[in-house]
Amino acid sequence: MENGNITIKEAQGMVDGWIRTIGGRYFSELTNMALLTEETGELARVMARVYGDQVAKEGDLRKGLAEEMADVLWVLMCLANQTGVDLTEAFRASLEKKSTRDKDRFRK
Repeated sequence: MENGNITIKEAQGMVDGWIRTIGGRYFSELTNMALLTEETGELARVMARVYGDQVAKEGDLRKGLAEEMADVLWVLMCLANQTGVDLTEAFRASLEKKSTRDKDRFRK
C-alpha cells in the first residue's frame, strides 16, 4: 500500500486476512451471492432517494453512498476470493474486451 492507495489485489488480500483472523470463515458462495444482492439493493435505495425521484423516509439515508458501495465491493471480493478470481486480471480483461469491442460504438 503505497501513499495510502490500495490495489485491487491488496484489497482482496485484506478482505481474506480479515475473514481468516476476525471473521472466522467465509460464508458459503451462495450465501455471499445473496448478501451481494442485498447490499446492491441497499445501494439502490440510497441512489433512488438521493439521485432519483423517491423521497427519503427518516432513517433511509443512515448509511451513505460511499459506505454502501464499499459494502458491495467487500462482498464481491469475498466471492472472488472464494472462487479463485483475481479481480485485477478480470478487470484488465474486461477493459480490454470493452476497448476492442466498443472502440467506435459511442462515437457519433
